[in-house]
Amino acid sequence: MRNQLCVCGSQRWFSRCCEPFLKGAKSAPTPEKLVRSRYSAYALGGHGEYLLKTWFAPMAKGLSAEDLSQLHQQWLGLVVLGSGVSGNDGWVEFKASYRDNNDVVEMHEKSVFTRFANSWFYIGGEVAHINTAK
Repeated sequence: MRNQLCVCGSQRWFSRCCEPFLKGAKSAPTPEKLVRSRYSAYALGGHGEYLLKTWFAPMAKGLSAEDLSQLHQQWLGLVVLGSGVSGNDGWVEFKASYRDNNDVVEMHEKSVFTRFANSWFYIGGEVAHINTAK
């Protein structure tokens, strides 16, 4: 995977894109990079600890690293539509598609983030799921 393009759709090498975040070598410097690294964590599977670590703790109650590490869908792509930062608050709007059984589903999310101790954390967002093809 090191010498392959990152699954987040950035057109950058995985080793220079999301891998340092997933391995804990760096913190995502912007909400958009956090979205991309969290998408990569879901798409690759096995990164539940990272997903929990980057989730704003009060909003992650009841979630486990073990469950978050499982591949529940086959992720097909991520498109970031927009993002912004104002002080310690951030947002990202994106679409991510995945295969659920034989259906292709597009998830459209407007996520919100907070920065605490120089790290960004995912709080939550407004999510819509649309079946796009069978």
